[in-house]
Amino acid sequence: MVEFQFSSRAIPTLLLLCFFLIFGNFRNAEARNRHYKWDVKYEFRSPDCFKKLVITINGNTPGPTIQAQEGDTVVVQVNNTLLTENLSIHWHGIRQIGTPWFDGTEGVTQCPILPGDTFIYRFVVDRPGTYLYHAHYGMQREAGLYGLIRVAPRDPEPFTYDFDRSIILNDWYHKSTYEQAAGLSSIPFKWVGEPESLLIHGKGRFNCSQLSTDVCDMSKCSPFTQTVIPGKIYRLRIASLTALSALSFQIEGHNMTVVEADGHYVEPFVVKNLFIYSGETYSVLVKTDQDPSRNYWITSNVVSRNRTTPPGLGIFNYYPNHPKRSPPTVPPSPPAWDDAEPRLAQSLAIKARQGYIHKPPTTSDRVIILLNTQNNISEYRHWSVNNVSFTLPHTPYLIALKENITNAFDPTPPPDGHEFANYDIFNVSPNANGTSSNGIYRLKFNTTVDLILQNANTMTKNNSETHPWHLHGHDFWVLGYGKGRFDVNNDTKKYNLENPIMKNTVPVHPFGWTALRFRSDNPGVWAFHCHIESHFYMGMGVVFEEGIERVGKLPSSIMGCGQTKGFHKP
Repeated sequence: MVEFQFSSRAIPTLLLLCFFLIFGNFRNAEARNRHYKWDVKYEFRSPDCFKKLVITINGNTPGPTIQAQEGDTVVVQVNNTLLTENLSIHWHGIRQIGTPWFDGTEGVTQCPILPGDTFIYRFVVDRPGTYLYHAHYGMQREAGLYGLIRVAPRDPEPFTYDFDRSIILNDWYHKSTYEQAAGLSSIPFKWVGEPESLLIHGKGRFNCSQLSTDVCDMSKCSPFTQTVIPGKIYRLRIASLTALSALSFQIEGHNMTVVEADGHYVEPFVVKNLFIYSGETYSVLVKTDQDPSRNYWITSNVVSRNRTTPPGLGIFNYYPNHPKRSPPTVPPSPPAWDDAEPRLAQSLAIKARQGYIHKPPTTSDRVIILLNTQNNISEYRHWSVNNVSFTLPHTPYLIALKENITNAFDPTPPPDGHEFANYDIFNVSPNANGTSSNGIYRLKFNTTVDLILQNANTMTKNNSETHPWHLHGHDFWVLGYGKGRFDVNNDTKKYNLENPIMKNTVPVHPFGWTALRFRSDNPGVWAFHCHIESHFYMGMGVVFEEGIERVGKLPSSIMGCGQTKGFHKP
């Protein structure tokens, strides 16, 4: 046996060396592969007591939370066992740098996954934060196919907490997506209406007791419960995947400190009501510093639409109180549904956190004004941008452009603007006719692009709706919000170029505008659309192409539809 001897002077050095060997490489630790295997199918469920067919992942809705660390590779094997429906899944907020073919947008980046087929998504989660996944085929998202992605950072975060929890907010329809789509595509037009209930992390309670027990089982549903320990700080990751509704979220008697939005750190600010729009994610810090002898209400309420849907209710359960013990109070009153001022104020309050500011370029190379309009095309009702309603081609853009299939879509790009100076955004347009197109915007690679979202009156008098817009493949800087018509000469002078937040989803408020800036530096083809299911189905979206010549060889698994039949190799 060999005996080693060290001087006492050498021991501290050895200890320091061991420390660096063990912990020094943690920051640069080798990234891991995170594997998931999902079976997607229809099952009868009663999330709000009313029984209907919902889409589940491994038997659950919401689906399993994907948990990874910054830099990891996520591998998801999706088995489409829907039997009669195609499928695709979008990884909302994941930029897909180097893998644009796995963005999961049917018609844009891939052919759909056919019934009975298996498809493997593989992508890197390059930034920490809170993100989403959901169906991106037809209107399947609102049938229950959605979930959360949580990416842990490798560096310390600029805030501390004791526990980390997640809550997904949703609205819920009792009609199937087929019934809704048929109404939207009919003459006369049949609107989907307001949702029957609001779900908090997949749970709600609709009073269907007067209906047949075949469709209503009040014993099969219960409110969402978040159990907490008194005297602690909780990070709540709040996400919205509503089909239609803008929401106000609150926890009775508790303030919420907003610290993250769409994966970016926010200069902290305190709210009682968190306004959240479809496709957005927030992290809030909540101190459990109230009377521990009772429970408190968690509520979600519709805002920006005439509120006919009952509130979503959950229980903020202070341990050791019973989790089903109702709070002794009535649920707190929500904000007025038609008061846009506090919603606009929250939007303006969201700034990048000091120490985590990524300043935007001071000027842009191109400005595209996107006027949100509602139109009739051959008597069918549509949502449009600059009076052009978007339609998806049969051959996905990414494949058509990379494989040089020249006749797959209209080569004429949409307009960069509208007859803006003469358009009255406050009244129903005297000419409601529009056109449809599947043409796309071709962006010069690695340039700076400004997008001006301009809201306007719908085809209903004195009505303008809130639209949450989501950009695939990028984050953008939110330069500003405003009321009324965007003034290109004056409003641009008010842009926040010092500490704008970066996001991937942002609202444009009624009769208002939102200004965004992004870099066209991610080779691929990317959708930009209203995240309201029925609005995108009716044509409210556009597509950007950038750096297509820099995209690598496409996997054959994304092919097989349109003019790529025969390209697919299992």
